[in-house]
Amino acid sequence: MELSGKKVAILADNMYQEMEIWYPLYRLREAGAEVVVVAAKAGETYSSKLGYPVAANVSYEDVKAADFDGVVVPGGFAPDIIRRYAKANQFVKDLDSQGKLVASICHGAWVLCSAMGMLKGRRATCFFAIKDDLINAGAAYEDAEVVVDKNLVTSRKPDDLPTFCRAAIEVLKKQ
Repeated sequence: MELSGKKVAILADNMYQEMEIWYPLYRLREAGAEVVVVAAKAGETYSSKLGYPVAANVSYEDVKAADFDGVVVPGGFAPDIIRRYAKANQFVKDLDSQGKLVASICHGAWVLCSAMGMLKGRRATCFFAIKDDLINAGAAYEDAEVVVDKNLVTSRKPDDLPTFCRAAIEVLKKQ
């Protein structure tokens, strides 16, 4: 399998967008990656915007970038909660600093905006309503299905998921 031996975190919190967690989770597993759901509390169940549950495998307190090959930050309203955790922001920043996959879709870019300057001088996209946040964080915004800037993969909305996942897998394969 193309991603055998790779380990990817998916961040979660309440009010996540269902497809933006589950589609990448299953697609990455299908490609052979170990996928771990990371949230504020290990063992806690978090509900999507429509109430669909996801259980966290591990907490932000217990993850280290050195143990992962990448992270996926889904959208919905969850990213506005996730970015309130300094350890979550640090985890994303550390993965980026190590040149590992950082992938966000839709409102997931809110976490990137809070990850201590990681967007400065980078090309990225997001859901159009938070475009100004991305720009104010230093990114060059592009309205595109997917934008790949080295290890950074960003997309706008659930319709972009097939292209988003293909791009994330390509970045992981090159690491």
